[in-house]
Amino acid sequence: MAKSKNTVEDFRARSTDELGDQLTKLKKEQFNLRFQRANGQLEKTSRVREVRKSIARIMTVMSEQRRKVG
Repeated sequence: MAKSKNTVEDFRARSTDELGDQLTKLKKEQFNLRFQRANGQLEKTSRVREVRKSIARIMTVMSEQRRKVG
């Protein structure tokens, strides 16, 4: 299995603002991928799973940071 370029360690090293920006970017990409899949234009189907997992990783790290502060 290939190692994801967005590892949890990379996300933990970023600030909350950077994580928020990255999350927004990934959610937009996820939206576009859903449209491509619905229209039959999606070529790299594995990207859907990669984006979904990256979103989950970012949300987990953001949650950890909130718990640490509060």
